[in-house]
Amino acid sequence: MIRSRSDLIKARRIVIKIGSSLLADEEVGIRQEVIDHLAEEIAGLMGRGTQVAVVTSGSVALGRVRLDWVNRELSVHEKQAAAAIGQPKLMRAYGRAFERHGLSVAQMLLTKDDLRHRRRYLNASNTGETLFSSGVVPVVNENDTVVVEEIKFGDNDNLGALVSLMIDADLLVMLTDVDGLYEANPVIDGQAKRIGIVETLGREHLAMAGDSGSSFGTGGMASKLKAARIASKGGVASAIISGRKLDSLHRLLMGEDEGTLFLCSGNRQARRSHWIADVLQPAGILHIDAGAARALLNQGGSLLPVGVTTVDGVFDKGDCVEVMSESAVIARGLVNYSAEDMRRIKGCSSAEIESILGYRDFSSVVHRDNLVMMSEGTISEVKTEES
Repeated sequence: MIRSRSDLIKARRIVIKIGSSLLADEEVGIRQEVIDHLAEEIAGLMGRGTQVAVVTSGSVALGRVRLDWVNRELSVHEKQAAAAIGQPKLMRAYGRAFERHGLSVAQMLLTKDDLRHRRRYLNASNTGETLFSSGVVPVVNENDTVVVEEIKFGDNDNLGALVSLMIDADLLVMLTDVDGLYEANPVIDGQAKRIGIVETLGREHLAMAGDSGSSFGTGGMASKLKAARIASKGGVASAIISGRKLDSLHRLLMGEDEGTLFLCSGNRQARRSHWIADVLQPAGILHIDAGAARALLNQGGSLLPVGVTTVDGVFDKGDCVEVMSESAVIARGLVNYSAEDMRRIKGCSSAEIESILGYRDFSSVVHRDNLVMMSEGTISEVKTEES
């Protein structure tokens, strides 16, 4: 786990996110020299045993250029069409760049739905592991040809953070137009100071962020800080560095004072909790009584059927559900029984489950290992013994 700059040299797996503002040009389309330099740096990292995945933007931007749609607002279908044109161009550029170093790349296109559903999440994670073990560089992008607002990541900074959790990375590096987070906008305030290390990302840091200044990019500094917060909560350090300085990535990974480094606040177990709390889409709600709420909040127990009063939604065993006490969501977790079975056993003791359903897989409806308490936008793991 990365706790200081000196730990960066030992990072075994890295996600590098690069945005449209660095990759795409309104006149010439793709900036091949940028991808060539990135491929050279990644080849050097892989030569010393570091595994690297690239999260890339650029497909919509390149399609805009090809269709001469740069200076116009696009509809959803036009964005999807632009992505369909731009994505093959983007992958050809990556393929050419890495082939010069004897490396192969693999395309991984994701939507948020892929990370919300456990089986698809595990499939994507296993694909990444297989590519790493084969010495292949995964190149990840949002599947903009089919994505709609409901399953959109929002920007590829967010995608980069979630991918870093999915593949169990040590570090997320976000390449951008500036060389880190500043106390104030350095374009306006020439005396503004760069912040070298952020131990705990707070509201004061979010207040320093401005809007995106690129006609192509959707993610400004604010989105990068949100991505850093997601990564940090899941035990992944992150860094914001300049993608325009040729040596910035090398300097960062040698532990030098480059960009802004956001240290981890979590651990490996917290990654699973973070996935349950912040990535999965809840399929239903379990309303619980005051006694069950006290057991969860104060005793760290599993949720038992006797404490469930009402069941909302349609869900299967293993889906994510919210646990609600009165009008507040106090937890999220992976449920052990379907909605139909939950409605039959709610309010009953665990000993009655088998006589009611004809089987009993678990005495709890949400086990403590799959339960995450929610508190003011943060997560906390439930670790004590089942009540």
